[in-house]
Amino acid sequence: MQMNTPPRSSIRLTRRGRIVLIATGAVVAGTAVAVPLLTLGGEEETKPTALVIPEGWRAAQVYSAVDKALELPPGATRKSLAKAHLKLPNDAEGNPEGYLFPATYPLPEKATPESLLAYMVDTANKKFNGAPIAAGAQRNAMNVYQAVTIASIVQAEAATKADMGKVARVIFNRLERGMPLQMDSTINYALGRSTLTTSLDDTRLDSPYNSYQRMGLPPTPIANPGEEALRAAINPTPGDWLYFVTVKPGDTRFTADYAEHQRNVAEFNAQQKRSAQPGK
Repeated sequence: MQMNTPPRSSIRLTRRGRIVLIATGAVVAGTAVAVPLLTLGGEEETKPTALVIPEGWRAAQVYSAVDKALELPPGATRKSLAKAHLKLPNDAEGNPEGYLFPATYPLPEKATPESLLAYMVDTANKKFNGAPIAAGAQRNAMNVYQAVTIASIVQAEAATKADMGKVARVIFNRLERGMPLQMDSTINYALGRSTLTTSLDDTRLDSPYNSYQRMGLPPTPIANPGEEALRAAINPTPGDWLYFVTVKPGDTRFTADYAEHQRNVAEFNAQQKRSAQPGK
């Protein structure tokens, strides 16, 4: 509760949600969990040969995708974590969130949950510990794990790639001013959901991921960010912004003025109300 932060009962910092539809083992609207299964004539269905992990997926989604790709019972991949011996930073405390790097991974005949998760983490380490990311993190007075955490929030919050640098700047500006981040995406992560609406009760959630109540970064990344989000996290766009809201698709407004932000939020709420009306 900073003196320079408006009351939580009235503030709403961000507006970002994702709707993912899953059908027949593939993600609808732009990305696929794995190479689709094809049936030719009377032939048996062929197994997928690759697994695609989209940017911004949470670890839970990755586990589920691995289960499906390897035809394992639900929860099998999550249970395999203890014996996967993943090469994670000490700050992660064994939690691979943020380090299951988004990419296309081959599915050899002898693939196991452990081998796939290790491949993802090894890929992340190569990306994160290379000169650009590691040096960029140091330049911004943070370690690589903190940079990945910021990138995961950027990935969840930014409506477009063009907005990523601005979202990162809002995060830095708030941290530097001792303000809570107040990001809806961290609450969504705590509740295991993706939604467009955060209620006042949600902001009172007792969780270390409640960035309305807790200061600083969440204890872990909240998703697995891609390279664009990582670049934004170490090279935030110059600006004085403290607030942003996506009023409608393609219209995200950043400002340092709280009164202006309130007007933007009011317009967002009106837009949501119109969209909810029948026939809209």
